[in-house]
Amino acid sequence: MSLSLTRLEKFYKDQSGKSFGVLGPIDLRVETGEFLCLLGPTGCGKTTLLRILSGLEKPDSGEIFLLPGRLGYVFQQGALFPWMNVESNVMFPLKATGITGSECRSRAGELLNLVGLHEFRKSFPHELSGGMQQRTALARGLVTEPELLLLDEPFASLDTRTGINLQEMLRSLCGRLSTTVIFVTHNIEEAVYLADRIVVMGHRPGRIVRNEPLNLEWPRSRLSSGFTEVLLSFRQTFEELVDPSATLSF
Repeated sequence: MSLSLTRLEKFYKDQSGKSFGVLGPIDLRVETGEFLCLLGPTGCGKTTLLRILSGLEKPDSGEIFLLPGRLGYVFQQGALFPWMNVESNVMFPLKATGITGSECRSRAGELLNLVGLHEFRKSFPHELSGGMQQRTALARGLVTEPELLLLDEPFASLDTRTGINLQEMLRSLCGRLSTTVIFVTHNIEEAVYLADRIVVMGHRPGRIVRNEPLNLEWPRSRLSSGFTEVLLSFRQTFEELVDPSATLSF
C-alpha cells in the first residue's frame, strides 16, 4: 500500500489556549512494500504523525492519500490486554474484523509459531518477559496481514540483544508478507539496520530535514564499513539539528 502526504500540519494548544505547531508542513510519499524509518529527536512529532495515519488524530491542514486497506499498529509498550492470554491478544484484531472460530485460532497460531511463542499461547502478559510481550504485540499487529504497519518505537525499552533479535524477526516477517512499514525510532543504528529509506525529522514543529534511501545490501552487518559510514552520516545529521526552543542557562 502506497501513501502520500501533502503539506500536512498539526497544531496543539497550551494551557493559556495559545496554538503552537507540533508537526509540519510535511510532504512525503511511501511506496508499496517499502520499509520506511522515521528518525528524529524526542518531541519532533513522529508519534503524532503515526496517530494521524492510523486515524486516531486528524491533521489541521494538508492532505493524506491512503487507499482503504488493513492497517496494523504496534505501540512502544505493546499495549497488550492484561486480562487476555497471548493467544486471545493475537486473535483480537481478527475477531474485530469478523473472523472467528477455527480460522481465527489457526491464523493466530501461525503468527505465534513465526514469533516463537506458540508454547506460551495460554500465558498472560504479566507472565512474559519484555521481549516476549513485544513479540506478542508484533504477532497481533501482523495477524491480519496488514497492507500498512505502523510501529512506534516498539523496541525502545528492551535490552540490546533482545532488540536486535526482534529487529531481525520484524524485517523477515514484513518481507515475507510484503507489508508497507513506517517505523518510528530515535535510535540511529536501529534505523540504518532496518530501513529501505530513512526520513529524519527536525525539532518541533517536526519537519523533514533529510530523506534518503539506503543502498546497503541484505543481509546487513553492523560491523561492515558501509554500515558504519551510513551510521556516521546520519549521526552527523542528528548532531546538526538545532532545537529552537532550547535555552542556555548559566
